[in-house]
Amino acid sequence: MGQSANPIFSFLPIILIFIVFYFLLIRPQKKAQDEHKKMIAALKKNDEVITAGGIHGTIANVKDTTVTLKVDDNVKIEVQKSSISSIKRKASE
Repeated sequence: MGQSANPIFSFLPIILIFIVFYFLLIRPQKKAQDEHKKMIAALKKNDEVITAGGIHGTIANVKDTTVTLKVDDNVKIEVQKSSISSIKRKASE
């Protein structure tokens, strides 16, 4: 007579792999996304920012989904808020 293994033990390695992936990949990525959303929501005029494309500029105007960046004298471009990757310097209050 052969004994069959408990089916829980056959799924244990898969469960452990999912737990490891959660703590090493999913959770840190979610935290970074939340921080990026907070940064995007806090954008205001005169913040110096860097876009995902590497463009450095100063925010001249903030709209619902876009911002206008002043990149040089008399040169302004409009970009999506989501393309802002970081803030170099916050506007002094």
